[in-house]
Formats: sequence, structure tokens, C-alpha cells
Amino acid sequence: MISPPRIVDDAASAHSAAIVTASYGPDFERCRLLCETIDAHVTGMAHHYILVAHHDVQLFRQLEGPRRSVVDERDLLPSWLHALPDPTSLFTRRIWLSTRTMPLRGWHVQQLRRIALHAKIDEDALIYVDSDVAFIKAFDCRTMWQDDKLQLFRRENGLAQNTRKEHFRWSSNAALALGIEPPTPSPHDYIVTLIAWRRQSIQAMCERIEAVHGRHWVEVLGSQRQFSECTIYGRYVDEIEGLDHHYHSDRELCRVYWSGPELSAGGLQAFVSGMAAHQVAIGIQSFTGTDINQIRATL
Repeated sequence: MISPPRIVDDAASAHSAAIVTASYGPDFERCRLLCETIDAHVTGMAHHYILVAHHDVQLFRQLEGPRRSVVDERDLLPSWLHALPDPTSLFTRRIWLSTRTMPLRGWHVQQLRRIALHAKIDEDALIYVDSDVAFIKAFDCRTMWQDDKLQLFRRENGLAQNTRKEHFRWSSNAALALGIEPPTPSPHDYIVTLIAWRRQSIQAMCERIEAVHGRHWVEVLGSQRQFSECTIYGRYVDEIEGLDHHYHSDRELCRVYWSGPELSAGGLQAFVSGMAAHQVAIGIQSFTGTDINQIRATL
């Protein structure tokens, strides 16, 4: 087990929660800011796990503390999946190769790490937060529970309103992985930043994939490449497990700047001012080029 002894803020809780962040070297300073804002604003958290590739472990170790651990992907993923320098990027990036999957990029493997962590920890809920997120309001992880049910984010008929073709492919491939017939897209969208999953449901989801295909779940997902871990989990809960342990919510707790030009100081201030009352964090996608020092100064 990776998990240290549980520490929960304030009063004891019937359900423990871990925050989970999959990151990589270029996002290190963003991840550092995330850690600082978690420490300042988040309660009800047993531990924070940062999941990185082996070559990034030493860099991220400086973020560790009593309730924060860096987890090497080698401790999570099968030994037959190998990270190698990618010649197509002049060896500046990595590609993950095996005889059992198609070649995988970093964004694929980040998703696999997020799923795989369930087998190494014992917290009841895993709350996933990207490394380019920053909390700016108080957030209690225990608010994701209603009695014994954990929030399942679902944007009702959200996929039907989506024009991005890859989202439909992700949904169809989720059905294929889970053995849902016919393997057609769901009308619902399950993708959001700052999202909670139940550890025992993740385990059951992986067991389902392996039972359907007779292969390791990483091999199944890696043979498709076009997949979304949020969509797989959402469809598993909705269409196979049922809602005995979950309740639906479409409240987006993090306001995200997905794309567009670099935000200036004024643009950042306006973006923060536009947060809904229930939102507790912002996410400024790193590929927008917005300066991390400007984000820090604004916050």
C-alpha cells in the first residue's frame, strides 16, 4: 500500500478521501501552486497523491510532505509497458510502448495512472484534480458525499450537444471496453475537472473490463488509444453498477479556461470574477501559454 496513516481535517468522517493529480515535468510549477492552494483551502482530505512518470519522480519529490506523496508510475502500471524517448519529438517527450498495446502518449498514460491508483491506496473516494488547477475558495472533500453515496458528475444529454467528434468516439469505445451492447455513444457527458470516483467502483470497473475481454484492463484500453477515463467510469456506474453508491450532479466545481489566447492580469481577474457561487477552483490550461507567475500574482 502507498497510503500512509489517514489524517482527516476537523471532525472524523465516515468516508475518507484522497486528492489525486497526474502531472509531468513541464507542469511542475503549476503543480506546486496547486499544492499550495490545497494546503490553504482544502479540508476533509486524507492524502494528496501526485502521479508521475519515473523520470519525473525526483523533480516532484520536493512537493512531498506529511499528507502528500509522489507516486512512480512503475508502481502502478504493468511492467510490460515501457516509457522511452520519442524520436518524433526529437527525444524531448516520451512514448509508452509494449507488445500488448498501441503506442501511447503521455495523456493516455496519465489516464491509466489515475485508474490504476485505486489498487494501491485505501481511501474511499478519489478526487481528481489536474495540475493546472488552483483552489481559491474553501473546499471540504466530504461534501462530495451524500450519506453513503458519492457524487457522479453527469452533464445530462451533454454529449448530444457536443460537436467534437472525439467525444463520441470516446463514448463508443467506453461501451466496447465495458461490454455494453450495442456499443453506441451515450447521450450524457461525464468529463469535468475536479471529479470524484469511488475506489470500490473503480476496482469493479477494471474487473468488468478484464472479465469481458480476458485481458488486463490496461491492455484493453491501450489497444484503443481513443478513450476517456471519465467516460468509462461514468458509463460503468450508470449502465452496469447502478446508483446504489452514487448520485448525479452537474455542478462544475472548477471554472476552466480551456483554450484561447494567453490571459493578461486583467483577463485573469475577470475570469476569477466570473466564477459561479458554488465553484471553488479555477483551471488555466497550460497550453494557453498563460504565465504561471501571473496566475500566482493574481491569486
